Amino acid sequence: MLSTAELVRRPSRPPDYAAENRALIALAQVMATSPDAVLQKLADTALTLCRAHSAGLSLLEEGDQKNNFHWRAIAGQWARHINGGTPRNFGPCGTVLDQDVAMVCSHPELDFPYWAPIKPVLEEGLLIPFHIKGEALGTIWVVAHDTSRRFDAEDLRVMTNLGTFAASAYQTLLSLNATQRIASIVESSDDAIVSKDLNGVIINWNQGAERIFGYTAEEVVGKPITILIPPDRHDEEPAILERIRRGERVEHFETVRMRKHGSRVDISLTISPVKNAEGKIIGASKIARDITERKRSEAQIAILAREAEHRAKNVLATVQATVHLTQSDTPEGLKQAIEGRIQALANVHRLFVESRWEGADLHGLAQEELAAYSPGRETRVQIDGPSVLLEPNAAQAIAVILHELATNAAKYGALSVPNGHVRIEWSHEQNGQLVLRWTEKGGPSVEPPTRRGFGARVMENMVRGQFKGELKFDWHPEGLACEIVLPSVR
Repeated sequence: MLSTAELVRRPSRPPDYAAENRALIALAQVMATSPDAVLQKLADTALTLCRAHSAGLSLLEEGDQKNNFHWRAIAGQWARHINGGTPRNFGPCGTVLDQDVAMVCSHPELDFPYWAPIKPVLEEGLLIPFHIKGEALGTIWVVAHDTSRRFDAEDLRVMTNLGTFAASAYQTLLSLNATQRIASIVESSDDAIVSKDLNGVIINWNQGAERIFGYTAEEVVGKPITILIPPDRHDEEPAILERIRRGERVEHFETVRMRKHGSRVDISLTISPVKNAEGKIIGASKIARDITERKRSEAQIAILAREAEHRAKNVLATVQATVHLTQSDTPEGLKQAIEGRIQALANVHRLFVESRWEGADLHGLAQEELAAYSPGRETRVQIDGPSVLLEPNAAQAIAVILHELATNAAKYGALSVPNGHVRIEWSHEQNGQLVLRWTEKGGPSVEPPTRRGFGARVMENMVRGQFKGELKFDWHPEGLACEIVLPSVR
């Protein structure tokens, strides 16, 4: 690598200011009309003005943490190497940036082996650094591939000017790309992104805002933001604008806004001041997120939590009564009786969970309670009735009643012998009553009991005491028949 002082000592051609001015005007036109093409135009211009064999730009980029120079624009014989590159800290371009001066190089493959495959060879190159806001971001260079062309002081002057232009062009391109990225993010966002001036007049409106609020940009740009605010919340806007004028940012402010056709939508707002180039606050940018589903979920969770608390208290009360009233001649018998009744409650609560605490389906509840008595393909238990969703209190009562009837049938009735059968059927009357019938057949000969057992007392307490319903036992010789009438199950 050599100092450009060598160029001053060489014979120099006279300046061609007219050609240089025409080239700079052409560069400015490309920058104005097709900014993405300006880097290639720079390479073409350097090639022409310096009568080089190749020319191009080496750029440091954020994509690889600025570890390499990327050749994004090349003109002349090296054009096929477009998008190639060299390491930042091991090559001619890196040396130029480290020294922060223009330099001349010759045959870099002698010092940097990775240059050897690059053909045609670099006989002589002139490299000019350029900076953006004080940061070295690249070089612009011209190359001669043989001794027929040697650079001079005029080439240094022209390239220095082009280096200044390259910095401006690249800065413009970076800003344009950043603006385009931001615009793409804004336009594709599911959130509403809206800007307004300090008078609350809408300036920008993205597709997310159209989706959430129903207005197109043409319908709202130039109109006051208050068209989105319900009348009972109009006091929010002056307070927000006052905070923006003070330079404050409003974080995740939850409120309600109106859609085009008058319906309301829950939203979370983040509002930031917008400043001009001089740092003066000129407006605000709003990001509005639709939180309707979140609010609905929160409300549902709160309802379910209250319902779960209520049901848990009911279950504990029922369990407490079961433990208190259950009787048996032996501790093991007492244990089994309590376990059976608590299991009946557990079964129905599993059905509650499946229905999100709306209740339990009567057919499923009956199957759950009688499943143990009809294993495999046996049909000892017949269940028949229309679809009925029992509210939780009624479902708990029916579960315990069916458990008591099944337990009694397994001990003394139709389910105590192999050929016994039970039929459960119900009807839902027009007046809201549920009539449920339990009928046993094929069991031992039945006689009316001489005393009322705990199971009967529990059933009577639930049906007559809790629901003001009716309970009837018919002790037919061929088996027990029980009819239960509940006034309302919903």
